[in-house]
Amino acid sequence: MDQLTNFAPIILMFVVVYFFMIRPQMKKAKQERNFASELERGNRVVTKSGMHGRIIDFSEKNNAVIIETGAGKITFDRSSISMEMSKKLNEPAKSEKETKTKAVKENKTKAVKEPKAKAVKEKE
Repeated sequence: MDQLTNFAPIILMFVVVYFFMIRPQMKKAKQERNFASELERGNRVVTKSGMHGRIIDFSEKNNAVIIETGAGKITFDRSSISMEMSKKLNEPAKSEKETKTKAVKENKTKAVKEPKAKAVKEKE
């Protein structure tokens, strides 16, 4: 029993390392594999090296993607497409529209409230 209590801190350290380091890394690798397999023609992507482009074709033989950039057509390995950067590239178009509509709504509510406040001041 003493031997088990002596090894308990070491066992606990391995459990903590697994749940805080190894498991999240495996989960992220699985997400990246799913992202790479779900790529379609026409998707806007960013490579891990920072090259921006649009997917125009796939090369199943080499497990590669042909990307059209400003410089021309370039072939990249599927694993070189950055999941995080590509998602950020595609999200701003949605968020810009949302922020504009929110700003318009806020301006309308302010415009409605301001004349009422001026009318109350004028009555006094």
